[in-house]
Amino acid sequence: MATTEFAYNNKVYMVTKSSLFQVNYGWQLRTGFEIRKKRKHMKAEEFVKKMKEMHEEVKTALIKSQKEIKIYIDRNRKKAREYKVGDGVLLSMKDLVWKMRNRKTKKLTEKFVGSYEIKKIISENTVELEFLVSMKIYLVVNVSRIALYQEQVER
Repeated sequence: MATTEFAYNNKVYMVTKSSLFQVNYGWQLRTGFEIRKKRKHMKAEEFVKKMKEMHEEVKTALIKSQKEIKIYIDRNRKKAREYKVGDGVLLSMKDLVWKMRNRKTKKLTEKFVGSYEIKKIISENTVELEFLVSMKIYLVVNVSRIALYQEQVER
């Protein structure tokens, strides 16, 4: 019964342009949530301003420290060798496992194999090599896996 009474009291009539509750008590009935008027809260505004300043300070300090770390790390870094299409290179056997009949130990296998040509330069770090069909190796290799081939000099 209370809900119907509540709904009845809240109804706005066309003639009076107001609800029965407003007519009886002189003010509007509050129901549920109402949007409050926006007021100026000085403390809250000061807090927001202070937080924005702190964020900016942290951002600038972070950028500065990242630059310092990059300089520190790059001081011993070597520049990568630039290869050209057609250069002869040797392939590192570091992580390649080949089944060899006559070699029982890994210790006696070569560190570098072949003399392969660079077919295509994909990026400054990767190149595509020209392999034999019988070798089941992916053609694209990282620059760290190859070394420039130098011709043997006869004495």
